[in-house]
Amino acid sequence: MKIKHLTPMLGTLNLRRTIKFYKENLGFECMGMYPDEENPCWASLWNGDVEIAFSSQDKKVSMTGTIYLYVENVEEVWTQLKDKVEIVYPLSEFDYGMREFGIKDCNGYILNIGQSLE
Repeated sequence: MKIKHLTPMLGTLNLRRTIKFYKENLGFECMGMYPDEENPCWASLWNGDVEIAFSSQDKKVSMTGTIYLYVENVEEVWTQLKDKVEIVYPLSEFDYGMREFGIKDCNGYILNIGQSLE
């Protein structure tokens, strides 16, 4: 089996708020909604070649893992986000060769944002 693409499909209690968070804070574009833009229950968000999809849910959403976003300019991203979003941990360098920080999105999902030290 060869996997060609991976799309995390995450639940949200408020799809419009989620779309706004990812567009305004992380530079994603909404590339599709279903069934339509008036009353969507699903949306596909893209930033470059990276896709995250969200679907509306009626119950509290949760995930035991995190989503890791690799960027080219982690210090610039940190400066842009540190006063706008909930910080899980600040920009730090780690022995495993990464400079990274963690945030929570508007749903409570943890996003680690990092760059290799090499």
